[in-house]
Amino acid sequence: MHHTAVINVVGLTPALLGPDTPNLNALADSGAVRPLRTVTPAVTSTVQSTFLTGLPPSGHGVVGNGWYFRDLAQIWFWRQSNHLVSGEKVWETARRRDPRVTCAKLFWWHNMYGSADLSVTPRPMYPADGRKIPAIYSHPAGLAERLETNIGPFPFFDFWGPRAGIASSQWIARAGRRIWDWHRPTLSLIYLPHLDYNLQRLGPGHPDIGQDIRQIDAVCGQLLDYFRKRDTRVIVLSEYGITAVNGAIHINRALREAGWIRVRPELGLEILDPGASPAFAVSDHQIAHVYVRDPSHRSQVRTLLEKIPGIERVLDRRDQWELGLDHPRSGDLVAVSRADKWFSYYYWLDDSVAPDFARTVDIHRKPGYDPAELFVDPAIRIPALRVGLRLMQKVLGFRYLMDVVPLDADLVKGSHGRPAEDPDLGPVFLSTEPGLVPRGEIPAAGVRDLILDHLFV
Repeated sequence: MHHTAVINVVGLTPALLGPDTPNLNALADSGAVRPLRTVTPAVTSTVQSTFLTGLPPSGHGVVGNGWYFRDLAQIWFWRQSNHLVSGEKVWETARRRDPRVTCAKLFWWHNMYGSADLSVTPRPMYPADGRKIPAIYSHPAGLAERLETNIGPFPFFDFWGPRAGIASSQWIARAGRRIWDWHRPTLSLIYLPHLDYNLQRLGPGHPDIGQDIRQIDAVCGQLLDYFRKRDTRVIVLSEYGITAVNGAIHINRALREAGWIRVRPELGLEILDPGASPAFAVSDHQIAHVYVRDPSHRSQVRTLLEKIPGIERVLDRRDQWELGLDHPRSGDLVAVSRADKWFSYYYWLDDSVAPDFARTVDIHRKPGYDPAELFVDPAIRIPALRVGLRLMQKVLGFRYLMDVVPLDADLVKGSHGRPAEDPDLGPVFLSTEPGLVPRGEIPAAGVRDLILDHLFV
């Protein structure tokens, strides 16, 4: 049995390996580097679940970062329970081979109430007075406090939102090293999100991306040096590549204008009412699950979707079966954007009645993914003053709304969700063990078995 670390460098592609990645280049030169063929949708929760179970979305059930929970008539994104992921996880399979196997799962998704021996994940606290307090959740419970005592508080606002940057990946990497020092897990799963931020904010062709690549390469270099000294095999991989986009598809606005969507007024604002809507879309980057209440209406909705500019394909159940996406949680139809577009969740037709959460960072309340949360609204003349006033309200104990997020989806310059057509622009798989990595493209569903090979061969 061999100690193994799997480092998930989100957004890394073969095309990004070059003069800005000396540490990853050294790994590729001495080990193996292969293009990785991802799944549809190529989004975080789905791809990670495929990596860890070896199953397509139709098998593990994670059909996106969020979906419509039909029995509750609610759209939920970024749920953390591991019970949502069907199938045997890689560490469970490894334990059947050798009961001594232990696993540390750091910031990979669906990281609560699973069977990993050690887990750490972001989890704010929500007291009854309406506050949101940054925090992390761990198993065992005392691990979070021990980590924050040892390496400092987790930089929650650097993990997502307008401030998102390298600090969160640096902290997670330090946590991975501390946990190895303390517990020596057989399998370490470490998630480094840094490239996800500016690749979406600025787009992959922006000149500032080189700095982001250098920063994450330095973090990877520290982890590679650390694990090399401890005779630990290392896999570095990514879930998807991020491609340049030049505008959003407002799929729910099109559905609403055609009479399919229902909203309810709340305090003068509009809230999407999916349970009352004959059809609506759950937008997730370049994929949108479209739920149609009455099966007899599906052909009408499909005809409408196929006429929306920017939509490349509309998948029915047979098409979904061919892609391994035919699961009861999937939409009755699934829309796929062109490579240069992505789907907004916006359903209101007038910004004056947009829900209050639309202008905030609120990943759980929004009925779709919102990369505009990475920006401060450029219409705010003095952003620091707005943020300062809101923080002062918080300190004084008043209710406040951190309403700094723009409603301009066209600010977003990079997206993902549909697999890249060019392997150089898709995800990548690197390993310190070239003899264990087959030639050619690595399928996402094959990553599980490659992890097992690194542990046991």
